[in-house]
Amino acid sequence: MALSFLPSLLLSLVVFFLLHTTTNGAKKSYVVYMGAQSHLFDASLQELDTVTNSHLDLLGSFVGSTVKAKDAIIYSYTRHINGFAAMLDEKEAAEIASAWPESRSFQDTGLGPVPAKWRGICQPGHEDGVRCNRKLIGARYFNKGYAADLGTPLNKSLNSARDLDGHGSHTLSTAGGNFVPHTSILNITNGTASGGSPRARVAAYKVCWPVPNTDGVCYDADIMAAVDAAISDGVDVLSMSIAGAGGIEFFRDGISISSFHAVKNNIAVVCSAGNDGPTPETLSNVSPWILTVGASTTDRNFANYVSLGDKKQIEGISLSASGVPGGKFYPLISAANGNYANTSTTSALLCFAGSLDPKKVKGKVVLCLRGENARVEKGSECLRAGAVGMILANNVTDGNDLSADPHVLPASHINYTDGQIIFAYLNRTKNPTASVTDVKTLLGVKPAPFMAAFSSRGPSTIEPTILKPDITAPGVSILAAYTEAASPTGLDNDKRRFPYSVLSGTSMSCPHVAGIVGLLKTRYPHWSPSAIKSAIMTTAKTQDNTRKSILDSSTVEATPFAYGSGIFGWAIWSLSIS
Repeated sequence: MALSFLPSLLLSLVVFFLLHTTTNGAKKSYVVYMGAQSHLFDASLQELDTVTNSHLDLLGSFVGSTVKAKDAIIYSYTRHINGFAAMLDEKEAAEIASAWPESRSFQDTGLGPVPAKWRGICQPGHEDGVRCNRKLIGARYFNKGYAADLGTPLNKSLNSARDLDGHGSHTLSTAGGNFVPHTSILNITNGTASGGSPRARVAAYKVCWPVPNTDGVCYDADIMAAVDAAISDGVDVLSMSIAGAGGIEFFRDGISISSFHAVKNNIAVVCSAGNDGPTPETLSNVSPWILTVGASTTDRNFANYVSLGDKKQIEGISLSASGVPGGKFYPLISAANGNYANTSTTSALLCFAGSLDPKKVKGKVVLCLRGENARVEKGSECLRAGAVGMILANNVTDGNDLSADPHVLPASHINYTDGQIIFAYLNRTKNPTASVTDVKTLLGVKPAPFMAAFSSRGPSTIEPTILKPDITAPGVSILAAYTEAASPTGLDNDKRRFPYSVLSGTSMSCPHVAGIVGLLKTRYPHWSPSAIKSAIMTTAKTQDNTRKSILDSSTVEATPFAYGSGIFGWAIWSLSIS
């Protein structure tokens, strides 16, 4: 079974473990160890040469050319051990040692040969040592549409299928990642990570690219080229965590057109519904041949608590590494009152970058309001201004919709109602104080699941007689593989790096369903994409773990325009919280 995922990825470079022996002169012999070889005992001479060439390409990217690499390498380990020995100076060795480690979610231990039907490739990138194995059997990138629109030559680093922001690694491992025990983030939770189809072969097709101050951009020209290639390569399932533009006719939309051809070739296509909820008619990917997935919560919370000076305690969620220093109470201030003289109280309340005055904020717990700028950016601004902690309160639109974020300072994200309690406490108290506790993992939370506020809602503006989304799956605070080329917050001043991280969005719910689609295709190889889609939708649940109707943001009863035919199966829900 080969699952294909857009806009992936790739993981993070190989692990380099260097050993050296002293020699005369400035250079020493170093061993660059890259794990086990992926081929079996009957490797051909061509396969062995391919490994050697990959070593030359990799080392050449650090020493200037493959010619210099050939002169430097004294052994190339190609049969059972993957790696090489080379004469390097200390600077060269240090640069190689700082490459990112590959994710355990995509190791190929215990897997047999790549299926004979596979026709894909592992496209070499620019100086990044991208390597496939018996698990990750293909990787390609498509950026010509992006380059054409940009109008200037691309930075060579963009000629790569590697994942530089974490989104691709996360979605790919959610769909088809291995069973990986003892995974956690910040040691807050510890369990086994697993994709929906953990023994599947996976391939990555990268089509989304960076644009400053945005989540990036994905062009129809690149998407269609990637899907065309994936069909030819021999994939069985396409997981597309891309929110296409809403309101576009089926055959004027690149995702819709290309997925139509995939389904014609018996390839099931699963797509994200989008993150523009809870406003109605905000759906993306509404074509009837696509399995469109909304996002819901699970029964797991990463909980911490805000304690107020009046002895009231409020539960929130977070992925902060710790609580406020010493667990003590500190002065509490509304961010609106922490503004610079030339900054509006509205901007300060939202904790925009550069809005808070350290003279007013330093040494205090700051209460920020959710909205407009990213949640983690608010925490970064509080830290810059010298705050010891942050309370992030929802606005009325977000209601009870909470997300666990790896904040850069002690922080707690609380719902709208609890936020109003804290604002009232501030207004009536002369010297308000607060504390934020460490994070604990809570299981069995009720009611759950409920719809995430961000999940885009139907009906479809193109064809409202077709129910969309089709199904809903876990998409809030999902732990999965992550690149070590970026911090968990994506902020430049965040120097932390983790092999696994927590993200939220319909990008996370889409691969949950794609993984199970892969299992169904393995169990029922003759089922068409329509049959699989029907089986998933007709077995969905419309009740939560209290046996009541699914709620919308845990406040009012949700409708089919939020969850489609329902929450997809308890089996996958349990899988995502293990």
